[in-house]
Amino acid sequence: QVQLVESGGGSVQAGGALRLSCVASGNTGSTYSLGWFRQAPGKEREGVATINNYGTTNYAGSVKGRFTISQDNAKNTLYLEMNSLKPEDTAMYYCAARYGVAWLSLRADNFPYWGQGTQVTVSS
Repeated sequence: QVQLVESGGGSVQAGGALRLSCVASGNTGSTYSLGWFRQAPGKEREGVATINNYGTTNYAGSVKGRFTISQDNAKNTLYLEMNSLKPEDTAMYYCAARYGVAWLSLRADNFPYWGQGTQVTVSS
């Protein structure tokens, strides 16, 4: 099994920044893709950014240039650096993982492992 634990959410004003972290543990593998997703009330879960074991990344258009996904393999930790935050970025943010595949999908249904989520609230 794989466990994912997110942290780093909070409340900020528009234009501010936050960094989310996700620690992975359990039966992980050397080929993988990891991702950040978010879900606002009344909306579907959407992909924000993904990264694979090669370090290749993929971003949703709405966050490109403002968010940066990265990983520290030594710490089994995934990060999401969020800058220039907007009120529309307000959502529950989830870390997700899939192993054995390095394809950089932004579709939530392609990821079998999920963390519990961390709330990000951006006020105007």
